Amino acid sequence: MTSESAEALQQRLRDDLLSVAVPRHARWDPLGLLAVRSRLHERLAALGEVRQQEFSGGLDTGVNLILELPGREPQLPPLLVGAHYDGPLESPGADDNASGVVALLELARRWAIDPPRRPVMLVAFDLEEWGMLGGAALAAELRHRRQPLSLMVSLEMLAYTSDTQRYPQEAMGRLFGERGDYIALVINDGAAGLLPELLEGMGRHVRTQALPVADGGRDLPDVRLSDHSPFWDQGFDALMVTDTSFMRNPHYHRPSDTVDSLDLPFFAQVINGLDEALGSV
Repeated sequence: MTSESAEALQQRLRDDLLSVAVPRHARWDPLGLLAVRSRLHERLAALGEVRQQEFSGGLDTGVNLILELPGREPQLPPLLVGAHYDGPLESPGADDNASGVVALLELARRWAIDPPRRPVMLVAFDLEEWGMLGGAALAAELRHRRQPLSLMVSLEMLAYTSDTQRYPQEAMGRLFGERGDYIALVINDGAAGLLPELLEGMGRHVRTQALPVADGGRDLPDVRLSDHSPFWDQGFDALMVTDTSFMRNPHYHRPSDTVDSLDLPFFAQVINGLDEALGSV
């Protein structure tokens, strides 16, 4: 857990967001994507050896960046925490998904100093915007290797709040509330037993809601739109942490998805909650 001031943390997060929230799309701005990839590799490599997983995505080649850090109990199956670093068309993608990438960097920085309970794989995924291709490539590799995971966690848009909130089903509004002032945990029902511990750790820092889903979320396709869903499809337990994306954020996939639109105090508390909840799970 960090002991620095809230102001210092928020300033560091803002600086990191500004360095990632630039046009970075495989077709629209490939040079931007290469620059962000290089920047992330440099930051992660300062903490340990980074493996680059290259994969084909149609006419494009993607690169996942993977950093493994030790845990306090090295015999345990590892935790995988990831965020996609490619951006949408014609948008700087501050919430989508510079916020997830910056959270990943912050967790990596903290866990390199103060190891979590489990070993952890920290992954910057590529080509999520093309259909979760980076997540699919790594999930298939880990399944082929028969690599056990305690949980895969996708950090997908973490920093936007709103006075209003939409849902894919009307009844969810009565359950979760009409204000977009919480972070959501979307998890496959087979891993729902982890929710009490995750909710407790996250809830000490930020209002948190949970949604267990059956059958890989196929009845609610909106909850499949990140790199966790290929892990569900490969039989892994997986969790998406999200501010609910386009169900809250009107700037989704638009030029207005800028750093200035984000709620930095909320974002900082989300990261503090992730640090506590995931660091001890």
